[in-house]
Amino acid sequence: MKKNLEVAIEACLKAGEVIMEVYDTAFDVEYKDDKSPLTEADKKANEVINSFLEPTLIPIISEENKQTDYSVRKTWSTCWVVDPVDGTKEFIKRNGEFTVNIALVENGKPILGVIYVPASKTLYFADVAVNQAYKSDLNSHNTSLDEVVKHAKTLQTKKKSNQVEVVGSRSHMNQETLDFVENLKTSGKDVTIVSKGSSLKFCLVAEGNADIYPRFAPTMEWDTAAGQAICNAVGVDVISNDTNAALLYNKENLLNSWFLVS
Repeated sequence: MKKNLEVAIEACLKAGEVIMEVYDTAFDVEYKDDKSPLTEADKKANEVINSFLEPTLIPIISEENKQTDYSVRKTWSTCWVVDPVDGTKEFIKRNGEFTVNIALVENGKPILGVIYVPASKTLYFADVAVNQAYKSDLNSHNTSLDEVVKHAKTLQTKKKSNQVEVVGSRSHMNQETLDFVENLKTSGKDVTIVSKGSSLKFCLVAEGNADIYPRFAPTMEWDTAAGQAICNAVGVDVISNDTNAALLYNKENLLNSWFLVS
């Protein structure tokens, strides 16, 4: 396993531990300027992740870091893209559907990705270069890398059929997504909607529990980079509606276009 992937896995596991410490308390919720929620879990997880990633000397784009100006960022050929708690709304609802996302991006493309689900201790990780993605169901946040590998099962996408499972957002279903589903139905497909929060939507497609994930609502780079790496590693594309090409990272504007995962 590549050293940077090992570092990202260790960072996710440790972040998951501090997140669950907050999850089990009566935590406060703040709201940022964009009205998105923020908890002590976001802050603590970010500190933990930075402590693991900073020694790699690779610059970091994290939702909870002060963003570096693009005049500097555009010189970065490689960077980490991090969401310490993806699905803070799900965290606040205490439904378990929140994740830690860490991706390594090279020349705008995710090359490594790790997604950790602290509530279930489920870990997804991928190396795009060798087309390998795995899922490990763990017993503890304090699991060694040897144990992670021992429990790892290769991800496999779903075989095509007339039964199409479409991933919908737990908190962001909108009319455009509903219209997309109706268009599939009119083409003769038998469509079922599977709802999930956070980057777990990417994982559903990558592990064969869904066929397609249309995202016709705003997301940021840290919401999608790790999920895209995991999907790309198993041959699933994440395509921008604007460019009809793969989503790119470390852009001047860190906001993603709408996209389709299939």
